[in-house]
Amino acid sequence: MINESAKRMLELDKMLSMAAEYTVSPAGRRLAERHEPSTDERQVRAWLEETEEAAKLLGAGASIPLSAMEGIDEIVALLGKGRVYVPSELYHLNLWLTSIAQMRRYMDSKRETAPRIASYADSMNDCPELRQELNRCLRGSSLADEASPELGRIRRQLYALEGKIEKKLEQTMVKYKSALQETIISKRRGHYVIAVKRDLRKQVPGTVWDESSSGQTLFVEPADIAALQLEWDSWKADEESECYAIQARLSAMAETRTSELEWNVEAMAAFDFITARGKMSRSYNGVRPSMSSQPIVKLVQARHPLIAVDRCIPLDAEIGAEWQQLIITGPNTGGKTVALKTFGLHVLLHQCGFLIPADAGSELGIFHKVMADLGDGQSLEQSLSTFSSHMMNVASMVREANNRSLLLLDELAAGTDPGEGIALSVAVLEHLMEMKARVVATTHFNEIKRFASHTPGCMNASMTFDPETLRPLHRLVIGEAGESRAFAVARRFGLMERIVSRAELLVSQSGQPQHLPMPSVSQETLGKETTPSKKHEISQRQSNHKRDGETLPKEPHRAGDCVWIHPLKRTGIVYREADERGNVIVQVEERKLTFNQKRLARYIDRSKLYPGQDYDMDIVFESKENRKKRHMMDRKYVKGVSIVTKPEEGE
Repeated sequence: MINESAKRMLELDKMLSMAAEYTVSPAGRRLAERHEPSTDERQVRAWLEETEEAAKLLGAGASIPLSAMEGIDEIVALLGKGRVYVPSELYHLNLWLTSIAQMRRYMDSKRETAPRIASYADSMNDCPELRQELNRCLRGSSLADEASPELGRIRRQLYALEGKIEKKLEQTMVKYKSALQETIISKRRGHYVIAVKRDLRKQVPGTVWDESSSGQTLFVEPADIAALQLEWDSWKADEESECYAIQARLSAMAETRTSELEWNVEAMAAFDFITARGKMSRSYNGVRPSMSSQPIVKLVQARHPLIAVDRCIPLDAEIGAEWQQLIITGPNTGGKTVALKTFGLHVLLHQCGFLIPADAGSELGIFHKVMADLGDGQSLEQSLSTFSSHMMNVASMVREANNRSLLLLDELAAGTDPGEGIALSVAVLEHLMEMKARVVATTHFNEIKRFASHTPGCMNASMTFDPETLRPLHRLVIGEAGESRAFAVARRFGLMERIVSRAELLVSQSGQPQHLPMPSVSQETLGKETTPSKKHEISQRQSNHKRDGETLPKEPHRAGDCVWIHPLKRTGIVYREADERGNVIVQVEERKLTFNQKRLARYIDRSKLYPGQDYDMDIVFESKENRKKRHMMDRKYVKGVSIVTKPEEGE
């Protein structure tokens, strides 16, 4: 249904990782990490019912008795392989079976609130006979004396011998008191010993089993208790043999319940994952949408779950009922890509059985394919340009698309010649319309907006933008095409005003940029010779002006005129008109240079560059910082504020 690339683009992988963090057992975590969306409507309905019931239980303040299943994976994996479990493993098995019994009782009491998941507990088996025997034979993680009559008899003999040994040692300590380092009894390597001074070792006959780190104390088993120690060792061996026999019997009992224990692991892991889905759905106030038999998406106040609540603008949108394609337009940074991800992620969460972060009234159908092409996709490793990567993705998506597909396409026609890109995009949209696939796409191109407005089954939508604050509002409005607002965004992010104003003028003349020259932006071009082809291009443009009935004006150059500077073979903007000697100051990029007016030729009159006769030329020539300072100084004296102007350079 969804490949790894689309899962990453739509951030489903992050959502499943979040769900995994809510699990308490390794088996439950594996279920979360491996979970995939389903295309089976009955399966999706079942998952949604489970999640909704778990969320209700959690909302009522319930504490579901889940088991962390510590060590159970290893125990169950070795069932049927003749493994004899040690007491600690049997102890964990007993704890787990106890938690199974608790879960059965808990779910039985919640049958009215959560009938579906309560019924799952009926299939769990706490193996009462095995659990009863484990309870009888274990005390914590050790075997109890009552585990068998023989073990009880052996341990009574050991307890009696230990008493005799301790009594004998106390007598020995009195006997060799002067040779002792301290009057304590301890064990070394399973033998009872006393602490003897190294230099008095010969006074205490017996076997040395250890010494202190300093070497000044030896731990000696006195010869007086050697016989008793040998008898104790014999009984200890009998105890170990009997314990092994008991462990083997309990392990064999567990093996007879292999199928029940394996099913219990699956059931408890399922409860763990269901509860995790409920916890995560509650974390973003999820709801269960209505399920449609048709492949539609209707989102009411939908929120992207990975965006902070205070920063996320809810989305109202739909597709699939009245129109098959939704073309979203609007400014950069306006939230178009977030809208695409919200569409795709909500569909995937729904088909994974999660409640979705939206309001009641939302409705979703089942899609067999969810495919996405987001971001520039450029790959150096595969030698793919942005456009090549887009085309590779789109080609794959088109091949697989059908009437149960949702395709999410970001920035149609981007990355190549606009004319060809627009033509390809329209052709793709027409083909997908024939395939009855659901498409949500973003674009900046007016031709695609017009296609959407004139094509049945296709609808325009726009991301809103505040023209006063120049900030996107991240709200989607269905039924109208938006504007890219490139100029407003450029101003907001600090592009030079003269560049933005120039661009606005070029577009306003015919709705599209004119092929008129702009001052070069490279300092390195100052003083360089212009190539013959460049000279021909410039002379051709000047000829075009003349053919249009215009003559290049010969009156004095005015501030703001674009002039051709013959010595530099490039253009500049007149900063200060000619003085009595005929010298004109021209701004070339951020430098102000002086040339005699004979060295300059009128290129573009200021009336074609700037709107109105009263246009504030300081915007072109002054820095933003200096304009602010001058405005302050015009109002009042400001201590410490000064404007420093660099001296003009001569030619």
